[in-house]
Amino acid sequence: MFKEFKEFAMRGNVIDLAVGVVIGGAFGKIVDSLVKDIIMPPIGLILGKVDFSNLFITLKEGSKVAGPYETLDAAQKAGAVTLNVGVFANVLVSFIIVAFAIFLLIKGINKMRREEAAPAPAEPPPTPEEVLLLREIRDSLKKQS
Repeated sequence: MFKEFKEFAMRGNVIDLAVGVVIGGAFGKIVDSLVKDIIMPPIGLILGKVDFSNLFITLKEGSKVAGPYETLDAAQKAGAVTLNVGVFANVLVSFIIVAFAIFLLIKGINKMRREEAAPAPAEPPPTPEEVLLLREIRDSLKKQS
């Protein structure tokens, strides 16, 4: 059983998948930071100094402390029920960036596959001798009639 597991784990596909998961996790962190730290602050500034990470709607006041709450963290600590619009916007922008990057990756892979799959046109195989003889017979019969 250990030998079978070792063979399974050492297949190229399993190792490729593991590498993909690790790189994908790192890529996700990069995109998350890009959205939270680079993209959303200027958008928030343009929209009137809105901090998207703290953009929320209070649905129900917290039992510990009454609102209004300065930050999403303060509202959640007070036990308030919130609709986290800013967090959702950050996740949505992250998803769009990751989806576009995956689209570009798949598009590149498909292009390489098409180039590999299109072999150069080969010369047709030589015509068999029997076919050549039959053609000669046909042609000579046409001449006689």
